[in-house]
Amino acid sequence: MAAVAALLSGCSSTPLSPTSGPTAAAVPANGTSLSPADFAGAVKLPNTVLLDVRTPTEFTSGHISGAVNVDVEAADFATKVAALDKTKTYAVYCRAANRSKVAMSAMVQLGFTSVYDLAGGINNWKSAGGEVVS
Repeated sequence: MAAVAALLSGCSSTPLSPTSGPTAAAVPANGTSLSPADFAGAVKLPNTVLLDVRTPTEFTSGHISGAVNVDVEAADFATKVAALDKTKTYAVYCRAANRSKVAMSAMVQLGFTSVYDLAGGINNWKSAGGEVVS
């Protein structure tokens, strides 16, 4: 019985995490939308900043661990983003991927060359078993 239990527990899927699990082999192409599993692997790459572009209220209700919140709908979004280090890679997400697309577009126009987003946003992340913290 113990052997069967050990085998079954080994088959359970581990939650997606920005800190554990496999790391991507390379930085995703600029403007790419990634599945939750690919996003989890890519955010582990060096010099990657996890950017949550939802409202502060949405952010405090639950976000991916390590994320920085910069509200894409805030009046000062462009100013805040322009102050970010353009040599880093940015992994962007929102609730359902609409605002992250807007944020990526704005960032590319501001000269960022390594930005990608989470397809389906944090909703898709949670559906795929992704970890969220408050």
